[in-house]
Amino acid sequence: MDLDDLEPKKAKRYELGQDLSKLSVGELKAVIEALKDEIARVEATLASKQSSKSAAEAAFKR
Repeated sequence: MDLDDLEPKKAKRYELGQDLSKLSVGELKAVIEALKDEIARVEATLASKQSSKSAAEAAFKR
């Protein structure tokens, strides 16, 4: 038995602009879900930063 068979397969990493024609339907669906999760993460961080910025501007406004 090959030890490589026992190790979990590493998920392929998606890179913006990569050739999508080489990905399977399942891989494309996984990319979409990963991108949706990443968009949600970025939007949450953006909202937090905007809130902090607004609070700082209000505190230092003359």
